[in-house]
Amino acid sequence: MNVQIQTVHFDADSKLVDHIKGKLQKLQTFHDKIIGVEVYLRLDNVVHQIKDKRVEIKVYVPGNSYFVKHETKTFEESFNLAFDSMVNQIKRQKEKKQEKVMA
Repeated sequence: MNVQIQTVHFDADSKLVDHIKGKLQKLQTFHDKIIGVEVYLRLDNVVHQIKDKRVEIKVYVPGNSYFVKHETKTFEESFNLAFDSMVNQIKRQKEKKQEKVMA
């Protein structure tokens, strides 16, 4: 699984990057054919001094891709919410495929 973490308007510290990589390894328990994952960390509204932290996650699997984004006041919270949404999205899609096979 190829993992890319990109930051926009700042440099991420190693603690945040390690947290993200650790959680992303758990994605393979929900889908065993993940090709790659892209994580974008962005600071929004930099001009207005209201620096919201937005996290976008893209997961690529054969024949499909998933996308989620969340925005809160900390990158850790934004990432955790986005990660939970991604897990739910992957599980839902996997259940739909299993239902089609069963039918």
